[in-house]
Amino acid sequence: MNQPYRVMDTTRARAEVVNAFMRGVYAWMCMGLGVTALAALFTISTPAVAQVVLGNQIVFFGLIIGELALVVGLSAAIRRLSSGAASGLFLLYSALNGLTLSAIFLAYSQAAIFNAFVVSAGMFGAMSVYGLVTKKDLTSWGSFLFMGLIGIIIASVVNIFTKSAAMDFVISCVGVLVFLGLTAYDTQKLRVMGETVPEGDATAIRRGTIL
Repeated sequence: MNQPYRVMDTTRARAEVVNAFMRGVYAWMCMGLGVTALAALFTISTPAVAQVVLGNQIVFFGLIIGELALVVGLSAAIRRLSSGAASGLFLLYSALNGLTLSAIFLAYSQAAIFNAFVVSAGMFGAMSVYGLVTKKDLTSWGSFLFMGLIGIIIASVVNIFTKSAAMDFVISCVGVLVFLGLTAYDTQKLRVMGETVPEGDATAIRRGTIL
């Protein structure tokens, strides 16, 4: 007699866990963006720091390599880290990202950066909502998007030497499409991950949202 109600309660409880998980994902994303923005502004507004970070290629590329190493290490060790350690490493990555991205302020005006941010945020939001609500299984997208990402990286490295404006335009267009697809794909993966997080396990939720 009470079985349907138990099923409804279980379904509702699981939906609440997924919602809490996704809220955590977006909250940490916003926090990371905030730290990145503050680090970039601090770098560009402090001549001594800007000279060290942007005026020395060894330091600049060392920071980029450090970012990549931190991402790989954090992804590999996330299951073994405490929630506090994972949070600290994520914020460190966000700060390093801000140091390297501060170079953008030297190349573009603040108005151009703001416009690009607004457009990017809108596109991200639309594709993230799609990945969150769609019933279509996006798993098959993963391999194609990954190959597209590798292609973009290789083409970008080659274009450093060829300096082709046409190639730069093609890379930009393909990059937009690939990252839009990755946004929807990763959002759906996160939703599925949220559905498997143990109810009431705050540590697992924190690790998952940071990942």
